[in-house]
Amino acid sequence: MSGIIVVGTQWGDEGKGKATDQLGGDVAMVVKFNGGNNAGHTVVVDGESYALHLLPAGILSPNAIPVIGAGVVVDPDALFGEIEAMEARGVDCSRLVVSADAHVIAPYNRSFDKLNEVALGAGLIGTTGRGIGPTYADKMNRTGLRIQDLLDEDVVRARVIQNIQSKLRGFDPEEIPAEFKADFDIDATVAALVAYGERLRPLIVDSSLIVNRALDAGQKVLFEAGQAAMLDIDHGTYPFVTSSTAIAAGALAGVGVGPTKIDRVIGVAKAYTTRVGSGPFPTELHGEAGDHLRELGGEYGVTTGRARRVGWLDLVVLRYANRINGLTDIALTKLDVLDSFETIPVAIGYEVDGVFTPEIPVFQSEFSRAVPVYKEMAGWNEDITGVRRFEDLPQAARDYVTFIEDEVGTRISTIGVGQARDAAIVR
Repeated sequence: MSGIIVVGTQWGDEGKGKATDQLGGDVAMVVKFNGGNNAGHTVVVDGESYALHLLPAGILSPNAIPVIGAGVVVDPDALFGEIEAMEARGVDCSRLVVSADAHVIAPYNRSFDKLNEVALGAGLIGTTGRGIGPTYADKMNRTGLRIQDLLDEDVVRARVIQNIQSKLRGFDPEEIPAEFKADFDIDATVAALVAYGERLRPLIVDSSLIVNRALDAGQKVLFEAGQAAMLDIDHGTYPFVTSSTAIAAGALAGVGVGPTKIDRVIGVAKAYTTRVGSGPFPTELHGEAGDHLRELGGEYGVTTGRARRVGWLDLVVLRYANRINGLTDIALTKLDVLDSFETIPVAIGYEVDGVFTPEIPVFQSEFSRAVPVYKEMAGWNEDITGVRRFEDLPQAARDYVTFIEDEVGTRISTIGVGQARDAAIVR
């Protein structure tokens, strides 16, 4: 057995897609286990950039079977749109399979997501409006629609009526914008979902069964997380989190495998920190400094195009992610983005109400007012994008990497030094 889990260690957008793609050529399956099309991965192959949302990064590895697991929420319209776009570029999507137990994002979930954000006003979470949260809520309320349910029109109709009626209960029909009203049309919604069920039929599998069989046969299986540790529903900066389990444990539940079948947990971390949406972010940079780092890193959302909030590397967050994921190693990305800095601050702890702590405060209210305590690291002020051996990095860059390892207590096995598929140092 050789199960490998790849997870994000910050607030997402760490480069998990590239890390998964780099490993994907050597695995039998790449399995997406949580989230939906609210997140995106960018992978660059032979100078071509591919933006992935619902499709696992393994879709770009011709020998790997891409699997959408039971813990994912699937918008059929978005899925088929992504498949068509990839096939138009010559990418073979015929290997893709989808769990019968994955839940479906219905049109009314997308509209309800957007309406709910408007209703929250100043207290908004900052969702992508893709219907992720409402779909997971339906799942927990046991009123959700699964992929397999789309093959039974009676089930679809009953669930659609139940969910639309419950979601509209809190809104005055006159106040719902016209653009959303079509998504609450029962007959049209049922017809659309049943049609998608027929298109999905050839892709539907028992994902737990096929993944366990591959592992039992000694094949490598890569489990790909959406989002990241600090956005995890239980362990992230609640309520400014995603609606699924985004840590390594989520791979087990989201696919249906046991912990004894996992050999390696790789945490992906940027050489600095970013987040999208609302919520605490101790090392965030504002003004000109933030704009400069954002432009250097190209920090704009793959899914939404939103400008990401940016800041220096936060080792408190990275130590926390290491603890709750049980990382075996770290893939450090975008080290090259720091090439031009004379000095690079790294947060080693926080001050909360004048008291130093090296750990994430247990109370969210304290985390929200945490002030980072920095160690200034020397910059290398040198282009490292062509470097492929650790020994060839400037001394200051090597010091930066080894300092992170020492502080976190986990080895850094790969270092990203550019966008291209091969722009990495493997140690």
